[in-house]
Amino acid sequence: MDELVGISAAPGIAIGTAFLYLDTNPTVPRYNVAKQDFKREIARFHEAVDKAREEIRQLKERQNATHSADQLQFLDSHLLMLDDREFIDTIERKLYAEEFNVEWILFSAMRGLIAKLDAAEDSYLRERTADIHDVARRVLNHLLARERISLADLTEEVVLVTHDLLPSDAISMNKRMVKGIAMDAGGRTSHTAILARSFEIPAVLGLSNITRQASFGDRIIVDGNRGKVLLRPNQKTEKRYLLVQQEWRKREVRLMGLNELAAETRDGKLIMLKANIEVPEEVDSIAAHGADGIGLYRSEFLFLRDGASLDEEEQYKAYSYVLEALGDKPVTIRTLDVGGDKFMPGLYEVSERNPILGWRAVRFCLAQPKVFETQLRALLRASMHGNLRIMFPMISGIEELNLVSAVLDDVRAALRREGVPFRENIPVGIMIEVPSAAVTSDILAKKSDFFSIGTNDLIQYTIAVDRGNERIAYLYEPFHPGVLRLIKMVIDNAHAVGLSAGMCGEMAGDPLAALILLGLGLDEFSMSASGIPEVKRIIRSVSMSEAEELVGTVLEMKSFEEIDSFVQDVMEKRFDVQVY
Repeated sequence: MDELVGISAAPGIAIGTAFLYLDTNPTVPRYNVAKQDFKREIARFHEAVDKAREEIRQLKERQNATHSADQLQFLDSHLLMLDDREFIDTIERKLYAEEFNVEWILFSAMRGLIAKLDAAEDSYLRERTADIHDVARRVLNHLLARERISLADLTEEVVLVTHDLLPSDAISMNKRMVKGIAMDAGGRTSHTAILARSFEIPAVLGLSNITRQASFGDRIIVDGNRGKVLLRPNQKTEKRYLLVQQEWRKREVRLMGLNELAAETRDGKLIMLKANIEVPEEVDSIAAHGADGIGLYRSEFLFLRDGASLDEEEQYKAYSYVLEALGDKPVTIRTLDVGGDKFMPGLYEVSERNPILGWRAVRFCLAQPKVFETQLRALLRASMHGNLRIMFPMISGIEELNLVSAVLDDVRAALRREGVPFRENIPVGIMIEVPSAAVTSDILAKKSDFFSIGTNDLIQYTIAVDRGNERIAYLYEPFHPGVLRLIKMVIDNAHAVGLSAGMCGEMAGDPLAALILLGLGLDEFSMSASGIPEVKRIIRSVSMSEAEELVGTVLEMKSFEEIDSFVQDVMEKRFDVQVY
C-alpha cells in the first residue's frame, strides 16, 4: 500500500477502481515543407481551427442544460483563443520562418508557451497551461485525424487518476460515474478544484506523481478531508475506510439536520455562521449547509477567471446574481485583492522581490483609480438587488482607510448626479490582516461599520512565516500566543464601540479553533459552506462561560505547542473533533 499526500480540493471519501486518464500527446510528425506548399499547410491549419471551434460550440450547446453560464465560461475563453489574430499570425510566421509542417509548428509553439507559464512563480499563470493545452490539442487532433478519449463515455464507477484534467474534460465527464479525483497537478484555484467542489466529488490534487505510481484497475482511496490518497490498500485498510465513508455520510446527514437551527450557545448567545465563496455558482451550497449569508465573496476571482476586460456591466451582473440569490441574507463582497500570489494577465503582471509585502489589494486599487472606481460603481448599483456589505482588504492604518473611503464617497456622488439608484446606507468594513491594523484597531473601529479578521495573512505577517515555504511551514501556527492576543485585541476594540467582529480566514472554519474563537468573543465565523454544520454543532453544545473559561486558561499559556496540545485534548474528548 502506498500513501500519498496532496492538497485537499473537495471533501469526502471515495473508494473504487483507478481509471488512468493519461490522454498523452500524440506522436507529432516533423518534416520539411517546400515554399510552394506553404499555402496548403496554412489552409489545413485554418480548417483544423474551424473544426475545433465548432467542436467547442457543440460541447457548449450540449452542456447548457446541465451547467450554469459561469461553469461554461472557460469554453468562451477557448473560443476567444481560437479567434485570436495573434495566435493565428504566430503559427503562420513560424511556418514561413522554420519551413516545417504545421502540426509540428503548432506543437512546438504550444510546448514553448506552456514551458514559460510552468516556470512562472504565479500559480494562476501555471494553472492556465491547461487552457492552452486544451485548445492546441483540439486543433492537433483534427490535423492528425485523431479521435479524442472522452470521459463522457464512462459507464462504470471509477476514481479518476490523471496528470492535469483539462477544463473541457471536467465539464463533459460523466459525473455520476466519477466518484473521486486524484491528480498530479492543480491547486485550490484550478478549474478542476472549483468544478470538483461544485460537483461534490472528493478530490485530492497536487500529488506530483500519482500517474506514475497507479495502474489501471488498482484499488484506490481518495480522502478529500485530509488530502490523502491510498493506492492498493490492503483489505484491512479498505474495510476501515468503508466504515469511515459510512460514518462520514451519516455525519453529513446528522449535521444537515442543524440547517434550520440557529448557531446559538446553550446560554443564548447567537453567532452568525456565513460562507466564503469565489464563484457565483457556489451560492447553491449556501442554503444546503445552513449559512446565514456570505461573509467573504472574493471578487478578484471574477477578474482572474474572465480577464482584465471585465467591465462595469459584467461585474454588476455577477454581483447582482449573488445578491438576488441570497435574498435578505447579508453578502459581504471584498474589493479587488490582487497582487501577492494573485496575478492578472493584461492588468496586473508585476514582478516584485517580495510580492506578499508589495503592491497589492487596496495599494493596487488606489494606484489604479479607473479599475477601482469601476468596481465600486458596479457594487453600488448591484446593492439594489440585495443586502450588500462592502469590505476593503489589507488596510494597514487609518491613512489607507481614509483614502479608500474618499474614493467610495466620490463614486457615490457621481452616481447621484447621474440619477443611478443605489442603497445609501451600505455597511462598509475592513479586513484586519496586517498587524499594524490589529494594533490600531481602536482607531480604525471609529471609521468602520464592521471588522473581519483575515487570519491567513495575519498569522503569516505576525509570525513572519511564508506559509507557502515548506521549510518553515511548521511555524505557521494559528494558536501562537501572539496571534491569539492580536485577535483578542481586535475583537475587544470592535466591541468597545459597538461593532461586530467577524473572521473569514481558514481559522474560522477549523473545528479545533471554534471554542477558542467563541470564548474570545467572535460574533461571526465565515468559512467554506461545507464546514458550517460542524462548527454550528460545537457552538450549540456549549455555553459562553465554558468557552470563556477555556480561553482564560489558554491565554495564560506561553507557547503554541502547549496550547495545541491542550486544545486538541479538550476538543477530542469534549466534542469528538478528529485531529489529523
